[in-house]
Amino acid sequence: MVARLMLQGTGSDVGKSLLVAGLCRLYARQGLRVRPFKPQNMSNNAAATADGGEIGRAQALQARAAGVAPSVHMNPVLLKPQSEIGAQVVVQGRVLGNARARDYQGLKPTLLPAVLESFATLAAAADLVLVEGAGSPAEINLRAGDIANMGFARATDTPVVIVGDIDRGGVIASLVGTAAVMAEADAALVAGYVINRFRGDVSLFDDGLKAITDRTGWRSFGVVPHFAAAARLPAEDALGLRSRHDAGTAGARRVVVPVLPAISNFDDLDPLRHEPGLEVILATPGRPLPAADLILLPGSKATIADLLALRSEGWDIDIRAHARAGGKVMGLCGGYQMLGRRIEDPRGHEGEVRAVEGLGLLDVVTVMTGDKRLRPVTGVSVEGDVPFAGYEMHIGRTDGPDRARPLLRLADGEVDGAGSVDGRVVGSYCHGLFADDAQRARLMAWIGAGPSALAYEREVDHVLDALADHLAAHVDCDGLLAVSRSR
Repeated sequence: MVARLMLQGTGSDVGKSLLVAGLCRLYARQGLRVRPFKPQNMSNNAAATADGGEIGRAQALQARAAGVAPSVHMNPVLLKPQSEIGAQVVVQGRVLGNARARDYQGLKPTLLPAVLESFATLAAAADLVLVEGAGSPAEINLRAGDIANMGFARATDTPVVIVGDIDRGGVIASLVGTAAVMAEADAALVAGYVINRFRGDVSLFDDGLKAITDRTGWRSFGVVPHFAAAARLPAEDALGLRSRHDAGTAGARRVVVPVLPAISNFDDLDPLRHEPGLEVILATPGRPLPAADLILLPGSKATIADLLALRSEGWDIDIRAHARAGGKVMGLCGGYQMLGRRIEDPRGHEGEVRAVEGLGLLDVVTVMTGDKRLRPVTGVSVEGDVPFAGYEMHIGRTDGPDRARPLLRLADGEVDGAGSVDGRVVGSYCHGLFADDAQRARLMAWIGAGPSALAYEREVDHVLDALADHLAAHVDCDGLLAVSRSR
């Protein structure tokens, strides 16, 4: 069996994804062939793979940390919440169908063979597989049929390390409580624990480590101090989007992003948030949209529902007023569809509402089709012939007079996007556009921002290297590697 180690957590958002990414980079630098793996993920922040599938964005970042291309086998089950119809279930990169939460509990056991097949595929080309759990093994009400945590660990005899987040408080109780509720056979797979996100003098927690070890019998593999640079890596889920405000430098141009319930692929925003010349405000419900140089509508997993939510906030009024005053508006994917005159869903792919009026800022109409377009794309901008690389991930076809003014010319000869006659409103289906420094520079020039020296992709790799160094200094990484080879 390949060396393998699974990081599970005392709960969601304890930093498992970041720790796996850092360990991927650390062990890859040691010359090991490392592969990340997450049996089941729930996220609308997805990444396209070269073979035309999709996986969670966190696994794509972990693959990058390991120095390998993302594969559908790194995240064989991906759940993408879709408001009233539950979650879209993606298996090995392809849409299986939709399921509500209760229905999915019955579906889970049937997905284990695909999970094990993907794990075996990765293991065949690896020296080490680093596995990330989902949620917590303490959720014993979900243990029957589990494929995300101990169900997977038991099926593959994979040793487990539990991660606790001290920053949220109660970490001793969380770890001790997790040990207390676990079945004996599950607990037998736990090799130890890691404390994450510690602030202050780590030695002050020595008695805490002793208390946890005495009550659980688990070994401590280390205490990881808070890693502030993690904020410069792509966000895993929407928890990090609440009321966020990246101020930029003096005189920065303001970009306002309405945060809607089914926001997706929001890592499109990360390069903008790190630009010194931009002030990025993630606007949350309950107040009008602030004044802006650019209003940016991001992707959505439920475009019609999100458009209705936007209207319920009165943000449609704010956006139209902004456009009438000469402000710039851009829509990406679902946001692009919202900018048109109308969205039609004759087959009910998104739910019961079969048609809705759009914002009317672009003279286009979108019809939701059954086929999902999912592929990496390359090409050049129509203006300036600036090269780009990104990906498409959407259903729906958009047509109308404003498509005569596209944004991008794809390598296969197709064109993407649309623009208003006055050039102040644009839309595109291309995700990942702003990670490209040249394309981001074009956007900044469009809204009057000055040039930037940010090399975004290089910055991400720099942070991954720093994260690996951080873990090497504070975690018994040799001990973790020994555990991974112990079964």
